Amino acid sequence: MIKHLLSAGDLNRTNTISILDTAEEMLSIASRPIKKLPTLRGRTVVNLFFEDSTRTRISFEAAAKRLSADVITFSAKGSSVSKGESLKDTALTLQAMGADAVIVRHHHSGAPHRLAHARWTKGVVINAGDGTHEHPTQALLDAFTMRRHLGDLAGKNVTIVGDVLHSRVARSNALLLHTLGANVTLVAPPTLLPVGIEKWPVSTSYKLDDSLEEADAVMMLRVQQERMNDAFFPSAREYSRRYGLDTARMNRLPQHAIVMHPGPMNRGMEITADVADHDRSVIVEQVTNGVAVRMAVLYLLLSGTTDDTDTADSTSKGRI
Repeated sequence: MIKHLLSAGDLNRTNTISILDTAEEMLSIASRPIKKLPTLRGRTVVNLFFEDSTRTRISFEAAAKRLSADVITFSAKGSSVSKGESLKDTALTLQAMGADAVIVRHHHSGAPHRLAHARWTKGVVINAGDGTHEHPTQALLDAFTMRRHLGDLAGKNVTIVGDVLHSRVARSNALLLHTLGANVTLVAPPTLLPVGIEKWPVSTSYKLDDSLEEADAVMMLRVQQERMNDAFFPSAREYSRRYGLDTARMNRLPQHAIVMHPGPMNRGMEITADVADHDRSVIVEQVTNGVAVRMAVLYLLLSGTTDDTDTADSTSKGRI
């Protein structure tokens, strides 16, 4: 396995399949009366969150505890960070406490990479979302969910809709799904597609209706209004009319197609309440699968060894 998980581009197909297969085994633990393994007993996992989160933080915490690791959850609010402490000093403090793995969520893109390569910590670094860059474990749990419903993802058509410009989920999914052989189409208004999108391993479209009939999975992205300083579309109503997933649009999907959302949802904007709660929606299942996938990542990174061949392979791949 690789040393750190900073980007979906760090993973080749072999790495990815190994994580997904391990996650399948980890998922079975959830049905046991005692949902714990002694695998990481004596290891210390730190959740280092400089940005608000509910699903990701709790998911990583649950994953580490189910593997019997000692968990320290750090929140920037109410910490020395609010007094001006730097990322370096925070990392050095955690290293002094014996952190074996540091799970980082930061509002600045590149913070996990800096933490991993500056050698401020000797532990494994896992990117839990950095700015508008990437969120690799979200892409892994999305792929895991799709594979459970659709089988092998090679040749499958995945449509990702919405605020691609600010979405780290879209970037990581574009890389990981391409690695697994899926065909990815990004649908968004022209103002919400980033510069250089033509270099991504995806197709793009401005019209959601054109991508529905052949989609095996549709993933709706949250409109990240907190990151928007300009008017990227006329109004919320206009956005919902053109890019929202309602019952009429859902009924145009193939019968086997699934509806996904990384959360949190803006119900009534990018997805209607009836679609979010429909039988074809796997949004709640994604949360359940997230714990299993993060258990697999922690298990493989903390109990495995670094493979130079895998690392060399990953550095030769394209990055977003």
